[in-house]
Amino acid sequence: MEQKMFCYQCQETAGCKGCTKVGVCGKQADTALDQDKLILATKRLSLAIVENGNKEEDVKVVSTLVIDNLFKTITNANFDNAVIETAIAETETLTSKLSGGKTLAPEAVPGVLSTSDENIRSIRELITYGLKGLAAYLKHAAVLGYSDNKINTFMLTALAKLLDDNLSLDDYVALTMETGTFGVQAMALLDKANTETYGNPEITSVNIGVRKNPAILVSGHDLKDLEMLLEQTQGTGVDVYTHGEMLPAHYYPAFKKYENFAGNYGNAWWLQKKEFASFNGPVLLTTNCLVPPSDEYKDRLFTTNDVGFPGCAHIAADENGKKDFSQIIELAKKCQAPSEIETGSITGGFAHNQVFALADKVVDAVKTGAIKRFIVMAGCDGRANSRNYYKDFAQALPKDTVILTAGCAKYKYNKLNLGDIGGIPRVLDAGQCNDSYSLALIALKLKEVFELDDINKLPIVYNIAWYEQKAVIVLLALLSLGVKNIHLGPTLPAFLSPAIANFLVKTFGIGGITTVEDDLKLFALNY
Repeated sequence: MEQKMFCYQCQETAGCKGCTKVGVCGKQADTALDQDKLILATKRLSLAIVENGNKEEDVKVVSTLVIDNLFKTITNANFDNAVIETAIAETETLTSKLSGGKTLAPEAVPGVLSTSDENIRSIRELITYGLKGLAAYLKHAAVLGYSDNKINTFMLTALAKLLDDNLSLDDYVALTMETGTFGVQAMALLDKANTETYGNPEITSVNIGVRKNPAILVSGHDLKDLEMLLEQTQGTGVDVYTHGEMLPAHYYPAFKKYENFAGNYGNAWWLQKKEFASFNGPVLLTTNCLVPPSDEYKDRLFTTNDVGFPGCAHIAADENGKKDFSQIIELAKKCQAPSEIETGSITGGFAHNQVFALADKVVDAVKTGAIKRFIVMAGCDGRANSRNYYKDFAQALPKDTVILTAGCAKYKYNKLNLGDIGGIPRVLDAGQCNDSYSLALIALKLKEVFELDDINKLPIVYNIAWYEQKAVIVLLALLSLGVKNIHLGPTLPAFLSPAIANFLVKTFGIGGITTVEDDLKLFALNY
């Protein structure tokens, strides 16, 4: 049959090979082509900046656009062709201006398959997806007023190099590692932006039941949007709940002053069709993780930032970055209160500052043998039944192991009663996928405390679920810090050619997953 598109950037890509007719995410072929065109246009804009000498003024001018362009093409972010086509036109106009109208070599065709060499294609895509994840972190930091021109310059330089047919496979391997290094820097920047703006996350019990007031549900990752919405809903009688990756907002001290910040509703992104319907009120999508909506709630789904879907109202910021959410608030007042789908609470807030405060207790537990292993189970959740592995794995772990998590992968086990070890919960939730930096800092702190010369000598196992491109930059960041023997599931990325996958296995010990029983033996957790 005719191949209408080709996309293999997410874990659920068709047959673990590539989506060729329509995306598993719901992305149509024409949207996929527009996104391919936008990525190529963005690379060419970056090339124009590089050929102009990476002037600081130029970098500042284009960085916001480049970051937005990359974010728009992340899985489950923007399905609106008109928005993407506008971004293409804006990017091409700016490129022409910066290049003085000259044609930038090389000419290229949009799309993954335009690179004929399988291994060069594989590593170019690995870098591209890492840069998309990097852009997401930079966007979240930027809306809070934090940016770093050195990181932005690297991002543009790397994008330009992805068009260079003179670079060897070794050159691209080096660029991959450099992407991971700048990924760590971007995570540090975002961590600084979040904590200096909203305080350090602290141990918090979050309500997962509902109140009787009409309400607005906020999903995605953007804390600034949540803050503006909470401010505008004060005194309106409208509650605000988080969903999916927005759950960790409850851990920040700055948000605890809002009495109408009611709790968390539902689970990970892939259950939103059921949960958005039962919520009854309007939903605000602030970043990626959007599933094409059903007619049952499409008219009360609002998007903002780089998220978009045809027919859904979009809330844009004014020239000062402010957003008017009155339309959403007025709609909420006319809606029924959320239907209750569960009761109780969940506890999180174990970012690096909070864990450091517990360091003596944790170290003592390790030294006495009360804690024998830490299991990093960060990353993403998804629809595939194979992801139930992570729930089963968490339940099968010995009771002297502690799970370190961040991202929506935690929804597979954060509502299980896994108990504690001497008062230390066995699931330590550091926050969003954006907060995976905390897990790296915790590992580095433990390495320092135990006076080890190698991070890989720590009693830490990495069994990470991945789904989209922010997980890619987290992986590259960990590799750049020297972490080895990371296992990814439920499948290895389809964009890794056999040779590139073999390189990662031999160099870093990257592996997949099998069965819970066999993996417990592999990780020496079957004692």
